[in-house]
Amino acid sequence: MFPKLISIGSFYLPTYGVMVALAFLAGLAITVRLGRRSGLNAEGITNLAVYVALAGMLGAKILMIVFDWRHYASDPGDIFSLATLQAAGVFQGGLILALVTAVLYMRSQGLPLLATSDAFAPGLALGHAIGKVGCFAAGCCWGIETKVPWAVKFHDPAAYALTGVPLEIALHPAQLYESGSEALIFGFLYWRFGRPHAPGQIIGLYLVVSSVTRFFIEFTRNHEQALPFGLPLSITQWIAIGLAAAGAVLLVRARRPARINQPVHA
Repeated sequence: MFPKLISIGSFYLPTYGVMVALAFLAGLAITVRLGRRSGLNAEGITNLAVYVALAGMLGAKILMIVFDWRHYASDPGDIFSLATLQAAGVFQGGLILALVTAVLYMRSQGLPLLATSDAFAPGLALGHAIGKVGCFAAGCCWGIETKVPWAVKFHDPAAYALTGVPLEIALHPAQLYESGSEALIFGFLYWRFGRPHAPGQIIGLYLVVSSVTRFFIEFTRNHEQALPFGLPLSITQWIAIGLAAAGAVLLVRARRPARINQPVHA
C-alpha cells in the first residue's frame, strides 16, 4: 500500500519501521501510566519495556526464520539481509520471547510478576494494533484471495519487492482485521484495569481474547508454510491455542479468594 514513507535516492524510510516505533512509544506510555496507578516503580517499568521490546523483535524474527528454515538453510546469509531486518516477523514468536524475558527481569528486580504483567497487557494490545497498520502499509502478513466487498489490492511494486505480497489481486485485509480487533481489546483491557481485579486477571484476559481472535483471523491469512500435523491449522494457530490455555489458567487462579487490586489513581 505505502511501504516507503520517505524516499531519497536509494535511501528510504520504511513505513513499517515508523509504525513500530510509534507502537512502542504508545504502548510504553500506557504501561507506565498503569504501572504508576498500581504503585509500581516507573523506572523499573520503563527498563522492562525496553527489554521486552528488544526481545519481542528478536523473537518475531527467530520464529519467522524457523517457519522459513528451508529458505534460510539454502541461503544463510539472507538471515542478515536488509529484507530480513525490515520484515515484520511472527508476532507470537515475539510475544513468547518477550514473556520469558519479562519474567526473568521481574524476578531479578523484585517486581510483582502478575501485577506488573497486568500493567503491560493493555499497552501490548495497543502496540500490536498500531504495528499491524505498519504491516498493512508494507504489505506483509497479507490475506488470502477473496471476493468480499471490502477486499484490498496492492499495487506498489516496492511492496512486492519487500514482502512478496501479490499485486492486483483482491485479498482479505487480514492486517486490518488484527489491528481493529487489538484496538478493541486495548479499549476493553484499559477499562477493565480501572476496575477492581485480582493479580493476573488482566494479562489472563489479554492472552485469552487476543489468542482466540488471532486463531480465527488466521483463516483469512495467506500461509506460505505447510500446515503441520496434517490438520487445517497453522503453526500460529497452535501457538494461539497454547497462549489461550495459559491465559485461562491465570484467569482460573485469579478467581480464587485473594487480595483484589484497587488501582491507585494519580
